[in-house]
Amino acid sequence: MEYVIHSEWSHPFTKTMKRIQFPFLLFVVATLLVGCSRTGSDVVCPNKQQLDWAEAEVGVLIHFDMPVFDDTYNFRRWGTHPDVSAFNPSDLNTDQWLKTAQRLGAKYAVLVAKHCSGFSLWPTEAHDYSVKNCPWKGGQGDVVADFIASCRKYGIRPGIYASTTANGYLYVDNPGRVQSGSPVSQEEYNAIVVRQLTELWSNYGDLFEIWFDGGVLSPKEGGADVLSLVKKLQPHAILFQGPYGHDNLIRWVGNESGTAPYPCWATADSTTNADGVRVVEGLHGRPDAPFWCPGESDFTLRYNWSYQGGWFWHEGQDHMMFSVDELMKKYETSVGRNTNMLLGIVIDNRGRVPDADVERISAFGDAIRKRYGTPAAQTSGKGNELTLSLRSPIRTDRIILQEDIRRGERVLAWHIEGIRPDGSVQPLCEGTNIGHKHIATFDPVEVKAVRLIVDDKKACPHIRNFSVFPAE
Repeated sequence: MEYVIHSEWSHPFTKTMKRIQFPFLLFVVATLLVGCSRTGSDVVCPNKQQLDWAEAEVGVLIHFDMPVFDDTYNFRRWGTHPDVSAFNPSDLNTDQWLKTAQRLGAKYAVLVAKHCSGFSLWPTEAHDYSVKNCPWKGGQGDVVADFIASCRKYGIRPGIYASTTANGYLYVDNPGRVQSGSPVSQEEYNAIVVRQLTELWSNYGDLFEIWFDGGVLSPKEGGADVLSLVKKLQPHAILFQGPYGHDNLIRWVGNESGTAPYPCWATADSTTNADGVRVVEGLHGRPDAPFWCPGESDFTLRYNWSYQGGWFWHEGQDHMMFSVDELMKKYETSVGRNTNMLLGIVIDNRGRVPDADVERISAFGDAIRKRYGTPAAQTSGKGNELTLSLRSPIRTDRIILQEDIRRGERVLAWHIEGIRPDGSVQPLCEGTNIGHKHIATFDPVEVKAVRLIVDDKKACPHIRNFSVFPAE
């Protein structure tokens, strides 16, 4: 006998136990005690910062660097970096950036404060290649400060992309090693890294996420001691591909197309390798792995075959964007596969999100809210089976499942059945990992109820959300 929760349309969160015949009462109580009162002490659980990050679900990654002003630039052609005077946007407006992110529904935003050119969007004291020596605002500007202020204005949590692995101005290539002919030694570059990260992590308040594109070269391999610095200055930040040993690490899903593998467990066998410069082995994660290290799916609004992989603006390419339908698919294979979605937004040479991009991002956000904003019915509960009844039959083609990940990922296998208006049962979908959120789609079918059955688990399932949506 299994524990069943039944939800009526008028009260989607009201839960009542299925009536059980008296002869089986003791058996059912025993089953519940054995199957659902386990503490799950062998289940890995996220900390508060990781929970907050999972709740955010959608973020944006904002790129603005020298390739916007010089499309011939290649940072690996050492000594050919554009002059600092090239950076002179005519109408830079970070409020417009964050308002666009808000239209998407983003809860956090990551600014690329320094990309591969080495040009710094804040007035760094580490070297001369920064906004303090450019014509924009007479050298008195600070894009990072403006970005942080706009994040606060629009209620979006700020993050910083702080690559330590590449710097064309100083002849540094992945994974953070100084190349022949550089104006600085490896030790001098390490000191620059520490100084710049100290500036970014000390002068702009708490950061929600810090991005290390390509990882971090460890001190053992000749790099700077980034781990000690982040623990001191930003201990609560989530780190993408950060140094091994940090408490709040997240991992790459292996592509920049917004397609997480399935299953994509939040637990992994390692967070990074010992040097922090390689992707976590095993892109799927593993349900019995020891570390909570969920995936983040980053992808571009513009086609991957457009300029600079779609991460940077280029004149004449405003039409080169994924359609709303294509973007929705990426949402369903990122957020809908137990990862956060991070959408790349370009800034043009005016210093604004291009008008065409604003329109497409707004339409994408509207489509997400329309498709997944209001379910036909919804419930929650614990146990091996949940039945969600509808007030009247509907045609449906998708559901959302969410575990209460405060208790870890407990479900190992599941399937969903649809109960047709004539009482017949039809299989709809099945899977393994649920985690923070799983979106399942299937051919449209008319149902009067849907039933979730957990086929395998590591501890008593705690389902936070089981929702069914009408077919469009």
